[in-house]
Amino acid sequence: MHDYDAIIIGTGQAGPALAARLSEAGMRLAVIERKFFGGTCVNTGCIPTKALVASAYAAHMAHRAADFGVAIQGEVAVDMERVKARKDAISGKSRSGVESWVRGLANCTVLQGHARFTGPDTVVVGGETLRAKRIFINVGGRAAAPPIPGLDSTPYLTNSSMMDVSELPEHLVVIGGSYIGLEFAQMYRRFGSRVTVVEMAPRLIAREDEDISAAVAEILEKEGVALRLGAECTSVSGREGSITVKVDCTRGAPEIAASHLLVATGRRPNTDDLGLDAAGVETDERGYITVDDQLRTNVEGIWALGDCNGRGAFTHTAYNDFEIVAANLLDDDPRRVDDRIPAYCLYTDPPLGRAGMSEAEARKAGKRYLVAQRPMARVGRAVEKGEALGFMKILVDAGDRRILGAALLGVGCDEVVHTILDVMYAKAPYDVMQRAMHIHPTVSELLPTMLGDLKPADAA
Repeated sequence: MHDYDAIIIGTGQAGPALAARLSEAGMRLAVIERKFFGGTCVNTGCIPTKALVASAYAAHMAHRAADFGVAIQGEVAVDMERVKARKDAISGKSRSGVESWVRGLANCTVLQGHARFTGPDTVVVGGETLRAKRIFINVGGRAAAPPIPGLDSTPYLTNSSMMDVSELPEHLVVIGGSYIGLEFAQMYRRFGSRVTVVEMAPRLIAREDEDISAAVAEILEKEGVALRLGAECTSVSGREGSITVKVDCTRGAPEIAASHLLVATGRRPNTDDLGLDAAGVETDERGYITVDDQLRTNVEGIWALGDCNGRGAFTHTAYNDFEIVAANLLDDDPRRVDDRIPAYCLYTDPPLGRAGMSEAEARKAGKRYLVAQRPMARVGRAVEKGEALGFMKILVDAGDRRILGAALLGVGCDEVVHTILDVMYAKAPYDVMQRAMHIHPTVSELLPTMLGDLKPADAA
């Protein structure tokens, strides 16, 4: 039996940062990682996929060079092995950086292996039993495989295994028309693959407002991505390089021939093999660990952070989980999950930056709101860059004049959205931003102008 002040299981975005704070506080701690340091973001999520997105963008702009008066001699070619090597180098550097950081912490023992609870304060890993009064679970999540007939005997890819692809698929079929699926669909189309997205809902990214879904669909279709909406995948079959996807639909062929199949229909938490029952830790029907607003489980002394707690599925929410736990434990600062404003991005090109409520959510909540909208074709910076697709939309409460939410689909909008987010956190009326002098020429300079054109939702 090895006693510690704290045990951290998993080294995703919350774990290493929390380990550093606990180490600084003089605690003796153990950090357990069963595979790769850095979790999803570093190894199969944000960092490697955005590296691929960057390569795809370069290929796209090279094909568009003539639009800017630039002549390229010869054919634009994509070397997928070099694309993968670049991605691997960026991801690998980040992973090694996290590992070096954690291993270098004072009073910190690092163990590699699978951790399993044997009681509310004990964990077994690699034949050793560890005990602590504080245990933090940061085990993340993984791709969920839907119950499609034939899937278990057909080769398919997930967001993780896509990281190992070094060839250019002839025809990539993506099952799932949401955030992960659409990012891969666009990037591989730009690399040169034929791409078909199969989505059972009547529109893409159904979580978003209909105008956003329609605009994203138009952008993808203009680039040659085939969309099969309202099409349920009924079965898959085949072998490497030759896969058949059958769909139940009212439009289009009932079968799609593919060389590669990507399943992007959701994720599940990595909680099914932790022995949570032995610790008495409760989970919901989907396996997410139940936590309160300060990330505490039902068992005293056990916290759950990151994707495994169902309170957020992003790197930034996981890191904020760390900040909340550290503030409460070490800083006498009672921070809570419900203090944060929902915010995220879809990293297609152009990107979608989202903060706060959508229009559908505002209507469902019975909000009386004002709305302003501006097409990117009227944003000088976007026109100058030759990237004037999409539009920006902001919602404002008609009563207290605070910003309720925003959906910004356009060049640079993954950065621009933070301007709105900060005003929302300040709980300031929209007039503060409307009267601000922004710099020209930028995308952000249009926000004050837009806010001067607010209209009641039913008149917009």
